[in-house]
Amino acid sequence: MPQYPHHHKAIIFTGPSGGGKTTLSQHILKTFSNIKRSVSATTRLPRNGEIPGYDYQFFTNEIFKYHIENNDFIEWEQVYDHLFYGTLKSEVERIWNEGKIVLFVVDVIGSETLKKYFGENAIKIFVKTPSLQTLKERLEQRGTECQKNIANRIRKAEQELLHEKYADIVIVNDDLEEAKAKTSKIISTYIHSE
Repeated sequence: MPQYPHHHKAIIFTGPSGGGKTTLSQHILKTFSNIKRSVSATTRLPRNGEIPGYDYQFFTNEIFKYHIENNDFIEWEQVYDHLFYGTLKSEVERIWNEGKIVLFVVDVIGSETLKKYFGENAIKIFVKTPSLQTLKERLEQRGTECQKNIANRIRKAEQELLHEKYADIVIVNDDLEEAKAKTSKIISTYIHSE
């Protein structure tokens, strides 16, 4: 059961890796000053240019498991072997204490847990590419993954796409500017609703 007041709002971006959820969420953060991103915890290594504490809270497996044992997470998941992601309760409290709406960028399993946790106080936006081929090309363009990891992510994406039916809104990220405009309109309507 949620331990937080129900009047606080949350925005959840989810979808397969490489679909554009991070790009669209960054656009929303630049557009709306009353929204702040929850910094997820992870055990993966930082990518080039990522800043600890800003992009992610980078934990060792031992520290992550310590937080699990202490019930410090709203949600957490083991995505791959030895690769964990989670949302700390303290992150949400920090953002709400600043009087902001909390924004999450999470995988589909995490998004379902968050949506269940926040209920009607959250909007869940599923972001996807027009096709798996487009997704594969985008992952390759990143240059951060080997072919084996890309193949694993495509297989995972096939399963994740089955979850789009549980989203409040689905954004097909084909034309980025169009996707940004549509997302901004959705968020504007949401944050001004009762």
